[in-house]
Amino acid sequence: MEDLRPKIQQYFIESDTDGRPFSRIHRNVIYQRAKKEEDTTPFGTQLNVYDNDYEWLNHSINALPFNAANYDPRVVIGGPACSQPYSASVLNISAMSYGALSKNAILALNQGAKIGNFAHNTGEGGLSDYHLNGGGDIIWQIGTGYFGCRTLDGNFDPESFQKKANLPQVKMIEIKLSQGAKPGHGGILPAAKVTEEIARIRLVELGQDVASPPYHRAFDTPLTLLTFIKQLRELSNGKPVGFKLCIGHRSEFIAICKAMVQTKIYPDFVTVDGGEGGTGAAPLEFSNHVGMPLRDALAFVYDALTGFDLKQYIKIIASGKIATGFDLVKNFALGADLCNSARGMMMALGCIQALECNTNRCPTGVATQDPNLVRGLVVEDKKTRVANYHKQTLKSAAELMAAAGIKHPDDIHRVYIHRRISPDRILTYLDSYPYIPKGSLLKKPYAKQFELLMTISDPSSFSPNFNNLNWEELEWARKPMTN
Repeated sequence: MEDLRPKIQQYFIESDTDGRPFSRIHRNVIYQRAKKEEDTTPFGTQLNVYDNDYEWLNHSINALPFNAANYDPRVVIGGPACSQPYSASVLNISAMSYGALSKNAILALNQGAKIGNFAHNTGEGGLSDYHLNGGGDIIWQIGTGYFGCRTLDGNFDPESFQKKANLPQVKMIEIKLSQGAKPGHGGILPAAKVTEEIARIRLVELGQDVASPPYHRAFDTPLTLLTFIKQLRELSNGKPVGFKLCIGHRSEFIAICKAMVQTKIYPDFVTVDGGEGGTGAAPLEFSNHVGMPLRDALAFVYDALTGFDLKQYIKIIASGKIATGFDLVKNFALGADLCNSARGMMMALGCIQALECNTNRCPTGVATQDPNLVRGLVVEDKKTRVANYHKQTLKSAAELMAAAGIKHPDDIHRVYIHRRISPDRILTYLDSYPYIPKGSLLKKPYAKQFELLMTISDPSSFSPNFNNLNWEELEWARKPMTN
């Protein structure tokens, strides 16, 4: 009965709007778009528009006709030091490793990306044969374990990185600093799971536990992070290089921005992963209570880059529970140039939110290595559904923007999105997250919300420096007792 409880709850008890992490409404629209079935709804919204956190988009009397909408907007990623910029779709497949997902799932995702002309992030598990054989564009993620580009003792190996980074399918390189579902948490791949294939892909020793530490060995300060970015860009012959993080201490990101200004080394993109992001397995406390949610993190990163006048060089990718056209539009309004989706793409593959990703018993063959279950995921069928879901979701976003009189995501403003915060109070995203002027963090006086962060951040260290604080004014913030 314990085993049956989640299935009974999902299929027979919960309402269309109650399910978590994704409600039945959201799951249905993904399935319908993946199968190219009717995705309209009858009889009005099932949402309570007077609930707190209800959100909506401002439409325009001067809306654009649908035939004037841009149904496949592209964003060119590549700053001044990038010699091989990449023209990206505004919706791509977020980081999911082979090993967490089955080989058939990886093949279907990558072949779907090829059909739809969008990108597939490998996740930190390495660049597998299944990523390369699909023919789709690849974003190669380099995590703390440096899988696929490491020495046997776990350090970064420039030679093996260079060989793979220059493969034509690899379009961008992403350094993973942290992920939304379990930021600051490393992991162990048990020896029993290190097969010959995994050992070859990840460049690890067969039959040995493999540690993925919570920190990087290749750098330990904002300045050395940027040096590492420069090294990867040179080794890849000028391909776009960026980093992914879930925002924790905001002073750390400010320190990275200060290091960019000092060195004039810029990442080509920053992927902002929200604390609501998913994973195959995470400790409950990390999943529920660590990491800044996407909405707050995205606005902060956009404002910080703008304040240091760095946004002109850097594209922002948003990641974290993105599944519908409205999710895309909301994140564009907050400052994202493009978005990544993981669980949306998994559901396009056939995921039924069985919540068994961490058991190796995924009934749809998506998140399992059991060959009997993997066999049920038919690549030829599912690759088309991935491409359909991508196309139909972009269509939805384009029509929403057209209703607001907007052609391209660059043109949407925070004032376009409203959110109810109480029965009689409504705020726009602009009210909640006011912009700061371009270049305003390059000289005093700083915007009030950045004053403390600017004082304690240092480009030579990720740790905050409290020595410059005026403790007479900040006595209320001092910890009363220390050992």
